[in-house]
Amino acid sequence: MPQLFPRAPTSPAMVGVVLDNYLPILIFLAVAGGFGVVLLGLGFVLGPRRPDAQKVSPYECGFEAFEDTRARFDVRYYLVAILFIVFDLEIAFLFPWAVSLDAIGGFGLLSMGVFLGVLVVGFIYEWKKGALEWD
Repeated sequence: MPQLFPRAPTSPAMVGVVLDNYLPILIFLAVAGGFGVVLLGLGFVLGPRRPDAQKVSPYECGFEAFEDTRARFDVRYYLVAILFIVFDLEIAFLFPWAVSLDAIGGFGLLSMGVFLGVLVVGFIYEWKKGALEWD
């Protein structure tokens, strides 16, 4: 069975072997980073700069702003955003759980059931309070 965390190389020859394995990755990162910097620099140097009043003016969705930028948002916007983040994180926890379900067995199934139950109760509470209504 392979070790989860193999021992660190102790001899200089083993260190050289490990570095040889990572050398192509380091070369790839250097070439990709250099390529990105060169392309950004070329765009900055060769790109046209013709600012006018319309290009440099602030806009909101294609038209002039009609309110102060520091206006308050409705709290329902934040509730929907938090709900999205919660269910997005739920999916992030479901993938590793599904992959390792054979290894964690019944306890893992029970703990995920409790986790999903708490999320469902929170969703039902938010739904009953009317936080998802946009009247």
